[in-house]
Amino acid sequence: QVQLVESGGGLVQPGGSLRLSCTASGSIFSINAMGWYRQAPGKQRELVAGISVSGNANYADSVKGRFTISRDNAKNTMYLQMNSLKPEDTAVYYCNAAIRSGPSNLYEVYWGQGTQVTVSS
Repeated sequence: QVQLVESGGGLVQPGGSLRLSCTASGSIFSINAMGWYRQAPGKQRELVAGISVSGNANYADSVKGRFTISRDNAKNTMYLQMNSLKPEDTAVYYCNAAIRSGPSNLYEVYWGQGTQVTVSS
């Protein structure tokens, strides 16, 4: 079985920084695209940033220039460096990855359990 585990969330003041991590474990043959999503109370889950296996990244307009997504393929880990945080960044952040468990398996999409990020003074 495959698991994605996020860490690094917490409470931070406006203007502060946090670094989220997401590590995949279990029966993993290869990982394709990965991404960070967030869901604020009463709102739909939205894409924050995505990254390809080669490292090409894309960002939501609301976080461009403030957030940086990266990955370490050797560690099956993805990161989200969040700077200049704003109260509107408050949400539960989820990681997402397309993972194959074997060479003849199809890619399946997995989600982490989420980590709370609260930006407040």
